[in-house]
Amino acid sequence: MGVSATKPKRATNLTLSTDVLAEAKSLDINISQVCDEFLRDLVRREKARRWKRENAEFIAEYNRTVDVEGLPLAEWRTF
Repeated sequence: MGVSATKPKRATNLTLSTDVLAEAKSLDINISQVCDEFLRDLVRREKARRWKRENAEFIAEYNRTVDVEGLPLAEWRTF
């Protein structure tokens, strides 16, 4: 998923390994874009991980309820 050009950006300093930076530049890799996309994905995954951890008790209880009582409205399922 690409990053929208309309999203505001802010300059920042990064410390990168000189060898990989030189190699990326020699391959015409857009370092800002790659870092932005990687960080965006990392943030998304971390938020999901934290949500699962914060809601683990509810999810476990819901799963126990479904195991005992079945799915809600299951009798009206057509598939």
